[in-house]
Amino acid sequence: MKKLTCCLAAMLSVYSGLYAQAPMKAAASVTTQAAHDQHMKWWRDARFGMFIHWGDYAVPAGMYKGQQVQRGGEWIMNRAKIPVAEYQQYAKQFNPIQYDADAWVKMAKDAGMKYIVITAKHHDGFAMFKSDASKFNIVDATPYGKDVLKPLAAACKKYGIKLGFYYSQAQDWNNPGGAAARKVAAEGWPNPDSSRIDAYTQANTGHWDPAQTTATMSEYIDKVAVPQVKELLTNYGDVAVLWWDTPTNMTDEYAQKLQDVLKIQPNIITNDRLKRPNFPGDYKTPEQKIPTKEELDGRDWETCMTMNGTWGFKSWDHKWKTTETLVRNLIDIASKNGNYLLNVGPTAEGTFPEPTIESLAGIGKWMKVNGEAIYGTSGSSLAPLDWGRCTQKTEGKKTTYYLSVFNWPANGKLVVPGLKNKVSKASLLANGTKLTTSTEGDALVVNLPATAPDNIASVIKVESTTL
Repeated sequence: MKKLTCCLAAMLSVYSGLYAQAPMKAAASVTTQAAHDQHMKWWRDARFGMFIHWGDYAVPAGMYKGQQVQRGGEWIMNRAKIPVAEYQQYAKQFNPIQYDADAWVKMAKDAGMKYIVITAKHHDGFAMFKSDASKFNIVDATPYGKDVLKPLAAACKKYGIKLGFYYSQAQDWNNPGGAAARKVAAEGWPNPDSSRIDAYTQANTGHWDPAQTTATMSEYIDKVAVPQVKELLTNYGDVAVLWWDTPTNMTDEYAQKLQDVLKIQPNIITNDRLKRPNFPGDYKTPEQKIPTKEELDGRDWETCMTMNGTWGFKSWDHKWKTTETLVRNLIDIASKNGNYLLNVGPTAEGTFPEPTIESLAGIGKWMKVNGEAIYGTSGSSLAPLDWGRCTQKTEGKKTTYYLSVFNWPANGKLVVPGLKNKVSKASLLANGTKLTTSTEGDALVVNLPATAPDNIASVIKVESTTL
């Protein structure tokens, strides 16, 4: 009996231990999620940032041997299969004497943007900063001879804008050993030597110049990529974002070496392009498209998008999106819990193209009035709306809905299906004018004035409490 009692006691001890561990694991998970939420808070609240694709590729500006290079811009070296020594001559012509970091950051701030991500080094291997790891940089290889990231960092600090760096960790077409994504030569321009080039790139992992393969990728990672990321995270103050790109031929071993460098900036946020799937980063990066709600999986995400059709400056790309499209994109993205990283491709002289400046001003005009409907909001809990989009802010039982109306109803009645909360107040965000409401079945009906306050998107602010 004594032995049985001891066994029962031991079993109870084991079971109590198992039950005691479950809440501890749950608590640890909650703590981890809370820490992650705090880590991501500024980024989620921001909703809107500026992407800047700038480098010596702005010199050819999408042209090679008198031909327009399709999908050129920052990819022109690869698309046109320009030899390394020849491409390096563009750096000798890169002299952006009109560059004004203060003006750039102020334009971003006035547009309502909260962070900037600039190409510190794109796939062509040209660094926009002084680097001891490669002489192919703006200080050592150009007549300009100055680091452009330092004044940008200073201007961001001045205006309260978060600074991030884009860094091509795998592809590098100038520094030996860097990867090269294989692209068919004829996709760039009608190169008469396409057949020979294609055979060479197929046999040489995408590379088109023997100078690119005089080192291994392992040597490139150790001697260029890791040291340059260390320089970026050490020499420019707080770095908010590290934006990796195209993990061509990356291995987990290479990725881990770069991941370890991030410890220099413990608060840094990273995207999902370091190495899939084992290095998912903090957020996903759909490119040139806005996902549908059905395509989202609950992870943080950011759409990066151009204002025309190109990232790096191309002299012949004039297909600019309208301010209306850009603003509505921002609203659509915010309504789905996403961020909008909108690109600018500066010229070789260091200026923003004029249509870019006009669009930024137009967005800023809308954001100055309606930014409350974007910053710090979460995606809509309502079903898709045929007249526009909805964002919201919830605190306890109180929820404020921001109804961004693209299509102003001709009958003056805005129908919001599924909004069942008790409405305490409805008003125009633009001027505070109070609006009356009623209910029809499970829908809220907001009575609107005859004319929309804003032709792009008029915002109705609805304050409510949960029933």
